[in-house]
Amino acid sequence: MAHSLLPFTLHLHIILSLTFIANGTFWKLNKPGPIKLGIEKLSHFQFYWHNTQNRSNPTSINIVKPPLNNVSLTTGFGLVNMIDDPLTERPGIESRMLGRAQGFYGQASQKEIGLLMAMNFVFTTGRYNGSTLMVLLGRNPVVQKVREMPVIGGTGLFRFARGYVEASTYNLDMRAGNVIVKYHVYVLHY
Repeated sequence: MAHSLLPFTLHLHIILSLTFIANGTFWKLNKPGPIKLGIEKLSHFQFYWHNTQNRSNPTSINIVKPPLNNVSLTTGFGLVNMIDDPLTERPGIESRMLGRAQGFYGQASQKEIGLLMAMNFVFTTGRYNGSTLMVLLGRNPVVQKVREMPVIGGTGLFRFARGYVEASTYNLDMRAGNVIVKYHVYVLHY
């Protein structure tokens, strides 16, 4: 196997070298030395995430239906929803809008209601307007009182961010499929 990859690796190296020599813009080395990012700080945010499925303009849409079997009937295993959920300052949807949670979640557990979540918190007001935080591939066992998911990065004022979120259900209407979740976000950033 290793011998069969050698000609491919050699050809790839030659092609990349010729590309760099030909136009000189394929890549550029930065000057050695530390990146000066400033002082790292810890920020704490609190907001409410509104996931609605029953309105004429839902914020969560099912894009993959689970198969019809005993497991999916009890837990929804296999379901995937795309979201564009409002983030508000207070629990009421009419309170000040801080941004949106955009991404998806899927039911990833056969034994309980446990979601796999991937979403961006896109801030649209105040100092962080235009900045985002990425909550990626966090496990969200929704029946637990408090769930923790990782923050793995961000953009704008949150470049190089890392941290975690704590989510707790504030209000749940199972029949309508609507939920309000209180988020506490703890993030280290520069």
